[in-house]
Amino acid sequence: MPDPKPLAGYTSYKGLPQLAGLCSVEDAAKPGLSVEECVRRLKRFHYAFRRLHHLLTARITAEPVYELKTAFAHHAHLCAEHATALRTRIGEMREPPLGLEDVPHPALEAFFDEILCASTTEELLFAVYAEALESLEWSIVFYARDTNPLTDAPSRRVLGFARTEVLEMTDWGEKALACLLAPTREHEFVEWKMMLRGLLAAAGGLDGTAESPPVATGGLTPPVPRRYSQQPYQYDPVPKRDERFTDPWNQGVNAEAFLYDDAKPARAKALMMLYKRLREIDVPEMMASIITQTPGKPWGYYRDMSRQLWDEARHAMMGEVGFVALGVDWTQARVTFNWSYRLNTECSPMERHGVLYFIEQGLMPRTGKRYEFEVARASGLPLMATLQDFDWADEVLHSQIGRQWYVPEFGSLRESLEYGDKAWTAVLSNWATVKEQGLTDHANWWPTIYSQACAAEGVAPDPEVLAFATTYEGTRADLQRVAGE
Repeated sequence: MPDPKPLAGYTSYKGLPQLAGLCSVEDAAKPGLSVEECVRRLKRFHYAFRRLHHLLTARITAEPVYELKTAFAHHAHLCAEHATALRTRIGEMREPPLGLEDVPHPALEAFFDEILCASTTEELLFAVYAEALESLEWSIVFYARDTNPLTDAPSRRVLGFARTEVLEMTDWGEKALACLLAPTREHEFVEWKMMLRGLLAAAGGLDGTAESPPVATGGLTPPVPRRYSQQPYQYDPVPKRDERFTDPWNQGVNAEAFLYDDAKPARAKALMMLYKRLREIDVPEMMASIITQTPGKPWGYYRDMSRQLWDEARHAMMGEVGFVALGVDWTQARVTFNWSYRLNTECSPMERHGVLYFIEQGLMPRTGKRYEFEVARASGLPLMATLQDFDWADEVLHSQIGRQWYVPEFGSLRESLEYGDKAWTAVLSNWATVKEQGLTDHANWWPTIYSQACAAEGVAPDPEVLAFATTYEGTRADLQRVAGE
């Protein structure tokens, strides 16, 4: 029986946009992909976002460049969000059991394993942004072209948003590579690029629509040799910092002692709060270790923890922006990594999470984030009020994330807090130890920062504020202020 002919000259009422603006009737009259084929491709996209989330998170701690740490935190969060949206959409498409943890193809697994194990930052950037994300973007374009725009409108909506942020990520990656990779070095990546593309070809492309060699039991046929991932990836828990972070063991200034001193003026306290925000770069370094070294959790755990990790990276950038806005060179402060280093190397992932939650709970009373916000408003600096307003909101969310994913591991809230307190006490301070080892002299950097801010404002420094030189060496009660107790 021949196919029916479409009704000639069909129009909507008074020429209104057809089909709720999704497409024309003519476009919707084309069959498009089956549900089975849509699900198969969507699972590939989900796998790509999930692997990108994992590998970007895993590389945060050992990446020394601050701008790359924060970008990896942001992009890992975006990938987690899009993986979550795809999980929801696939679950709507007549697909139980979902099989969302399955590997779509061994060559695709090897492709992402190689990226995870890339030996240099430049290789990692090239593989993530010029190969993986670009391939994902094109696969999304092909999907939107091939599927029926009416019947599969929910998938097109999910992928339309995903494509927007994939393009933003690839644009960032292109700019980052232009800064870090001179054109004269592009030849160094030819072999790396060909190997990655060979793995994608063996997988039938990222979306699996291209012809690929048959898969043999236990491997690939024909074999595509691995370069860096012949051995499983080993996470590096030791935080790295670039050359701007001089004296990273320094604990020469107790920011909390200054902030909670009623005699100190609010404007100077605001400056110290900017240091506290910038110092939060150590939280992504530590949280990346929790996420990477805690397998087997429900996907919601990784999605929520990645949101918190991204927020903490954003807080560090808020401190950066605040310093720049006040005419202060933030590199003159000594932004320590002592906290993330000790937690990552001396504590289990659960103990680290316990410390994180213990500190978060200490920030909830009036002496915590509300106090910081009130100080920011009292400083007379509108930007400070904005920064602390959103910092406070984020920390309330983080406390809720802890209640959902950390507290249920214990018999009660009290037990969960006691566990975190015990772990926190064990790593609270090694002020004397790092000095004895010659790692730092705990230099007092505060006068330099405060003087710069006063000079930019055109005012004379307050002698009493300028003379602040309290260190972390002291009593337990003084040190506990770090936890907001």
